[in-house]
Amino acid sequence: MKNKRPQVSLSEVHGTVPVFQQASFWKRLFAFVGPAYLVSVGYMDPGNWATDIAGGSKYGYSLIWVLAMSNGMAVLLQSLSARLGIVAGRDLAQACRAYYPSWINIPLWLLCEVAIAACDLAEVVGSAIGMQLLFGIPLLYGVLITAFDALLLLFLTQLGMRKTEAFIVMLVTTIGVCMGIEVFLAKPEWGGILRGFAPSLHDQGALYIAIGILGATVMPHNLYLHSALVQSRRIEKTPGGIRQALKFNLIDSTVALNAAFLVNSAILIMAAAVFYRGGYHDVAEIQDAHRLLEPLVGVALAPILFGVALLASGQSSTITGTLAGQIVMEGFINLRLLPWIRRLITRMIAIIPAVLTIVYIGEQATGSLLVLSQVVLSLQLPFAVIPLVHFVSDRKIMGEFAIPVWTRGLSWIVTTIIVGLNAWLVRGTLEQWMTAYPGAWFIYVAVLPGLGIVSGLLIYVTLRPWVAARLRPLTIPGEPYIHGEPIMPDLKLVSPYRRVALALDFGPADAKVISHGASLAASGATLMLMHVVESAAARTLGGEVEDTESRIDRERLEKYAEALRGLGYAVETGLGFGRPVKEIPALVESLNADLLIMGAHGHRNLSDLLHGTTADIVRHRVKVPVMIV
Repeated sequence: MKNKRPQVSLSEVHGTVPVFQQASFWKRLFAFVGPAYLVSVGYMDPGNWATDIAGGSKYGYSLIWVLAMSNGMAVLLQSLSARLGIVAGRDLAQACRAYYPSWINIPLWLLCEVAIAACDLAEVVGSAIGMQLLFGIPLLYGVLITAFDALLLLFLTQLGMRKTEAFIVMLVTTIGVCMGIEVFLAKPEWGGILRGFAPSLHDQGALYIAIGILGATVMPHNLYLHSALVQSRRIEKTPGGIRQALKFNLIDSTVALNAAFLVNSAILIMAAAVFYRGGYHDVAEIQDAHRLLEPLVGVALAPILFGVALLASGQSSTITGTLAGQIVMEGFINLRLLPWIRRLITRMIAIIPAVLTIVYIGEQATGSLLVLSQVVLSLQLPFAVIPLVHFVSDRKIMGEFAIPVWTRGLSWIVTTIIVGLNAWLVRGTLEQWMTAYPGAWFIYVAVLPGLGIVSGLLIYVTLRPWVAARLRPLTIPGEPYIHGEPIMPDLKLVSPYRRVALALDFGPADAKVISHGASLAASGATLMLMHVVESAAARTLGGEVEDTESRIDRERLEKYAEALRGLGYAVETGLGFGRPVKEIPALVESLNADLLIMGAHGHRNLSDLLHGTTADIVRHRVKVPVMIV
């Protein structure tokens, strides 16, 4: 990423919010509150419950320091992720795609998808357990039901970003209140809690759980997600505007993630106070924890609160998993699927191992499955953290907003701890396998070669920015990024209309669309150029989004308009955000068009199912003639 950083991130204003200039501190803060709360639900998902209960029941309060350390790491890394999105105007996946070659981006994307699937596995199992505890639904049926509740929650995002954030805050509050009451009922030893902040690891099992807690707390896909969500705020792209955004997002992240820390601490403290103190040191299953609460605590309300909080935890995490999946797929490989297709694929990947585990091993293995999913998250974490630290440290990318030396040093210390703990776990696990299965072929055929490939990839990602003579530039507005360069077509007259809407997708069909429209404009009609931004952020945030793609598309649309005006045509423009089948009819109506011209996308059969159709649906939703060319 050489010195082609977007200048607009420092000097130009892309989207204004006048209230910020005159409003009070609290009103300005409230405008920025939200993204970190969406991120924070991943820090209190059912995977966290499994690791916290396992750690509290087996080691008492002694692993609280791991939660505190992990939370500090999370605040630091999430603030770096928000900084990248605010300053560079792109999410972490887009930044990786712009810098690393494709042969690196593909495995990075696949590793991230594995992490998202592992996180979704925890949500599936946790939600199913919650339904089982509250309503008596068999665990297998509960797992299958989660395939549908994920799709139902997607409709929530259609209500707008602020309503989505409010819903998430409501669920987080429910979890916090329930677990706060649980801690009160458990009557913990406060001295033991304080001693738990002193670092210690008793054995290899404590290390395994500690790394599971780390993976459940500092979640890799949240780094990609946060860098996209912060772009929903229309900040002034001036040094003052960026500083204000960085300040308020830091406050948002600190408050939200510390709330998640309190919830996680409450779960671990409850497990230590009830199970460890009661002599139940191997409570690894959430169902066992629920069953033991009433006889050990002596209050019938305790298991009900436990089940309600667990169900709220699983449901709240579903939304963020959907958004993260869309963002990494689009960012790394520029592949777009309809949100329900994307969600269903991720959920199916998570459901399959859950179903197989329940059918062939039994419900008693779900706790171990949850802990394993969090360890997988931790193992993937370095592949997200290392590029992030590189990007926000580079003045060629961040300008004056590159992190200072002390923050850079602290970030690399955190990164070293994460990599070191993972390496320690891998070495210990490998030694156990080689002792338990001496001469086993799978260790030498699959495990060791796979470990070598992954290690080589990590070394490459770490060293390349330091040893490369020239860095690959991040794309900036005005350069080719999502679409090709605009090419004005030869104009051919067709027939006259008065107000002609042209739906452009910046693809090959635009030449014919503009040719037909311009031929009508020769008789005095006004051309109205329209384009719909379809990024994951635009689909979720709607008109609130102000990311790199929306800025580039707006500029590209204006280039077409200026070229046509130079040829003597009357031109208006309109930009939509989200699904074309919804936005194009709205633009046609708002621009008062009497004809719509569209280009055929060329999809057939399976492609239509994956990407969706546009022209066929739009023509049924508009009240004017539609010309498809």
